[in-house]
Amino acid sequence: MSRDPVSSAEPRASRPAYMALGLLTLVYTLNFLDRQILTILAEPVKRDLHLSDTELGALTGLTFALFYTVFGVPVALLADRWNRTRIVTAACALWSVFTASCGLATGFISLAFARIGTGVGEAGCLPPAISMLSDYFPSERRGRAIAILLLGVPLGSLLGAVVAGAIAARWGWRGAFLTVGLAGLAFTPLIPLSVREPRRGAMDRQTETGDAATFMDALRFIVGTPSLLFNMLGAGLTAFVSYGLINWAPAFLTRVQGMSLPQIAIWYGPVLAATLFGASWVGAMVADRFGSRRPMLYALIPAIGILMAIPFLFGFTRASSWQVSLALLVAPLILSTAHVVPAMALLQNRAAPQYRATVSSIMLLFFNLIGLGFGPMAVGMMSDRLTPAYGPHALAMALQWLTLAALLAFLLQLASARALYRESKQSGS
Repeated sequence: MSRDPVSSAEPRASRPAYMALGLLTLVYTLNFLDRQILTILAEPVKRDLHLSDTELGALTGLTFALFYTVFGVPVALLADRWNRTRIVTAACALWSVFTASCGLATGFISLAFARIGTGVGEAGCLPPAISMLSDYFPSERRGRAIAILLLGVPLGSLLGAVVAGAIAARWGWRGAFLTVGLAGLAFTPLIPLSVREPRRGAMDRQTETGDAATFMDALRFIVGTPSLLFNMLGAGLTAFVSYGLINWAPAFLTRVQGMSLPQIAIWYGPVLAATLFGASWVGAMVADRFGSRRPMLYALIPAIGILMAIPFLFGFTRASSWQVSLALLVAPLILSTAHVVPAMALLQNRAAPQYRATVSSIMLLFFNLIGLGFGPMAVGMMSDRLTPAYGPHALAMALQWLTLAALLAFLLQLASARALYRESKQSGS
């Protein structure tokens, strides 16, 4: 055991903390940009490589997510023992190389291998980054810090639609992949120059931190805490809905509603970015303003949100024009993505410093395997199954099946809220 002196002063974030937060947010922006570019360019890639919706769903979902989540666990275990800044730097270089290689794909197999490499690289970003932020910011500010980090999602989505869409419209989808990958490689050297490795547990009011825990220690902690277990499963199914929507919305808007690629770049990108930004803000407010006072609200508010998303999801798929569909997409995306910040903040506040990266990787494993892995693939498979009967409108019907996952996510989040209420009563808080 190593002992740290207890300070009587309140832990406060420093200037290096905010510099690190800014740089890590840019890193995660590149991370999400490289992840989402295939969904933006889905239709031209499908046409040129002669892919089915099932294959496209596998490429945007399971093929990427399986390796992203599986490799996330050993990377997180390493992050609880080794220099996290170096891990993020190596990861950024790796995913950038494989993103560029997507532009050289000649068919499903070669593109799948490139996506696998991208997933392996991106596994080294979020768990170490969240772990570092927990050592840079005190518990009452972690929700906001994580929310700022997760702004990489809307920023990456915006760049994916606007920049990649514009490049693809002029030089083709291969040029977009090559340009984005090379830009990531050029950015990578800035990471070790700008992010300092923080001391573990620096912002926690405790007298000691133990050695880095094993994977089984972290897993037993989550499974043995009902509120965290239900919250993790509920977050996974909520992500099933959100990734099903995000990964197939561009294809739906172009295939069914007639949007062009330049219109996707001009309209869809900014709307998606603003929507995901709003979701991060709502999530941060739930985590820091409500959840920190009444822990059951960490889960209860997301439960109500995913239930409210259902009628808007139906409206999105049944609208008469792409303009109405795009407007109706805003609400379900906010309501199905705002849960990420409170779920991660709840986990970080409950976990000991020595295995924060590992428990984050377990949360992300369920979150991404259930959500990113199976959500887009399930929609693609359902679309292929319904195509003989409904033609291009099969994709709209497939998206409507996401409501079943939304209902189950609601029940699991409700169970988490009930467990949080009981745990808070037992602890007297």
